[in-house]
Amino acid sequence: MNKHLLFAALLLCFVGCSKNVGMSGKVTFSDDGSPLTTGMICFQSATALSRGHMKEDGTFVIGSLKESDGLPKGDYVVYFSGATEQDGTDASGMPRFKSLLDLKYTSPEETPLKISVNGKQKIELQVELPETDTFITPKL
Repeated sequence: MNKHLLFAALLLCFVGCSKNVGMSGKVTFSDDGSPLTTGMICFQSATALSRGHMKEDGTFVIGSLKESDGLPKGDYVVYFSGATEQDGTDASGMPRFKSLLDLKYTSPEETPLKISVNGKQKIELQVELPETDTFITPKL
């Protein structure tokens, strides 16, 4: 391979990889300040989806291709997946899961959480509990 082509390919990879910026933060409940301790936080733009696992202290680190490689600059909606806890079983014996947060936070179309990412950021978000117990049936 031509040395110039190899250099150009490496430079392109380096520049492409450096477009992501670091993103971390913490999610708490607005009623008492306790942390959201389970599930996945998702950042979705028109062209990208990045995510991170919630830790027991309510913190997260966002990744696109790797667990903590950040996300591209841009405007995002923020929503959650899997923020549930098992609450018994249904009549057929299947596990029943209760949502830990208001369902508006589980949909990219309905979430009120929006953020502009322009550089490395550490953010704090607050979410609301569901008004009533909301159960989610796992899809098989």
